[in-house]
Amino acid sequence: MEEQFKISDPQVLKVVAHPLRVRLLGLLRGDGPATASELGRKVAESSGSTSYHLRELAKYGFIEEDPERRDGRERRWRARHQYTSWDNLEMAATPEGQEAVRIMQLRQLEALGRAVETFEAGEWPAALVEVSGMSDHLVRLPVAGVRELSERVDALVRELGERYADDPGAVPMSVWSAVFPRGPRDGRDG
Repeated sequence: MEEQFKISDPQVLKVVAHPLRVRLLGLLRGDGPATASELGRKVAESSGSTSYHLRELAKYGFIEEDPERRDGRERRWRARHQYTSWDNLEMAATPEGQEAVRIMQLRQLEALGRAVETFEAGEWPAALVEVSGMSDHLVRLPVAGVRELSERVDALVRELGERYADDPGAVPMSVWSAVFPRGPRDGRDG
């Protein structure tokens, strides 16, 4: 699997921003290859609906048929990339790009909400409950500091994921990071 799919076309970002498509892609990335029927059961949709959306994701390069795990009756799909990225500034150049980013950010918030609901509804080992959760930090940073923070968080997540990938105590964890200005722009850059 490739590391990232960098999108520069707002139309392609809109394809994956569809609520069901982004969920299907997330499941393929997190749980591995699956058929339309298997995914349909997980998201409470018909296999016809999931099959259509999987074909759309494949058409735009997000997923592909899994040649290693063929099912005689039904296609098995797998994600082609670990994550999707885009350049906010590049997307902000057009109203279509701005809308695609806005929709994608809403989908990310929905995924976070589902993760919190799943966590709250489950019974987890005490050690996992202790280290799970969310926090927020309010700091003053220039653009260079925000860039450094984002790069270091990404690098740390990758490093720890690789280090503990084969640990018998490792469990799949969702990790989000977000950095946004707190208030109205005051005219200062940097």
